[in-house]
Amino acid sequence: MRTMTFDVDGAARRFDVRQLVIAGWTGRSREAVEHHLAELAAIGVRPPRTIPCFYRLATSLLTSASDVEVVGDESTGEVEFVLLSAADGMYVGIGSDHTDRKVEPYGVTVSKQICPKPIGRPLWKLADVEPHWDRLILRSHVTRGRQKTVYQEGSVNNILMPTDLVAKFPDSQGTLAPGTVMFCGTLPVQGAISWGDRFEIEMIDPVRHRTLQHEYSSHTLPMVD
Repeated sequence: MRTMTFDVDGAARRFDVRQLVIAGWTGRSREAVEHHLAELAAIGVRPPRTIPCFYRLATSLLTSASDVEVVGDESTGEVEFVLLSAADGMYVGIGSDHTDRKVEPYGVTVSKQICPKPIGRPLWKLADVEPHWDRLILRSHVTRGRQKTVYQEGSVNNILMPTDLVAKFPDSQGTLAPGTVMFCGTLPVQGAISWGDRFEIEMIDPVRHRTLQHEYSSHTLPMVD
């Protein structure tokens, strides 16, 4: 277990994190799932045994730092909404399932375990956005050199709703145990899956006129073998 500090309604709050889960292949439609499968098949990744699937990772990978270190230059981020379960209910944040694409064809779990998992500090109460959930927008930008471009953009209605996703999580009985942090899947990229020096992620609530944001730079460590 580890303790992390987040911001809820402008106030700092400490959360005990007991498990980190990355949900994959969480598209709400079969077409969206097949699109993501095709993206990954293009870089040699085998399809999962079950859809959706859930990867358990070390909680030490979670970070709100603005700079992260990765090995080589073949890892990429992807914007995701993140569920955080606490004793008083569910919260939602924004995160990036940063993944090593060179390792991914060998093993998806390993490719995720060897990269940090950036997560923004601000959180919303899930109950505050559930009534208009499908109007939320996810977006990411990637910067390569000095060129910043939109990398992903779309509505969360392309991804399973939180309640539906949690219901599919093994042994959940319809709810996440307090202390669980779950990254909930992503959107197709615009263009090819590719590395960037800086990654910016956001989730926009057009009803309440607010945005969850986080950004981080990736610094490469040399490959020596």
